[in-house]
Amino acid sequence: MAQATATSYPVAFDVEYPQELSRWLIFVKWILAIPHLVILYGLLIAWEVVTFIAFFAILFTKHYPKELFDFSVNVYRWNANVYSYVCLLRDEYPPFSWERGRYPVTYEVQYPEELSRWLIFVKWLLAFPHIIALFFLFIGAGLALFVAWFAILFTKRFPESLFRFVVGVLRWQFRVNAYAYLMRDEYPPFSMEP
Repeated sequence: MAQATATSYPVAFDVEYPQELSRWLIFVKWILAIPHLVILYGLLIAWEVVTFIAFFAILFTKHYPKELFDFSVNVYRWNANVYSYVCLLRDEYPPFSWERGRYPVTYEVQYPEELSRWLIFVKWLLAFPHIIALFFLFIGAGLALFVAWFAILFTKRFPESLFRFVVGVLRWQFRVNAYAYLMRDEYPPFSMEP
């Protein structure tokens, strides 16, 4: 099992750095995101069913059906847009869409031609070191967002180093999710780098 390097990993996530953010939106973004969160809740239930079907498709054919794969990527793209908004990374209200290019957030997963039928049984276990690392990184990201909230309130700017840190933590999480939820076989790098 080869570990991919950060620059070659087939999952891309990035957020365009904003030059200025609204100091008033930071008070209400989580409320404004509720309609998206309700829709995402329903989509994530459908995604769980799709992942269950994909498990057996991979087991018997070594392929993640392309339509189901695209659905999974699209749900994650919508999720990435909403979380970028809620985490103060962008001010533009996310579109009620999973189309690429409609929001200044990039989320892509390369379609695998073939997947291991045996890795599907242990990916969750192999992802455990990442889960432990991400637990601590999310504590750091929470602290970074706390500091950024006040920075935005007083300066209308998200400090770029904190911005890059939060985006990096989310990038790491999205790579681990793609691996653990059967979308890729390459072991994700222990890295926040693009």
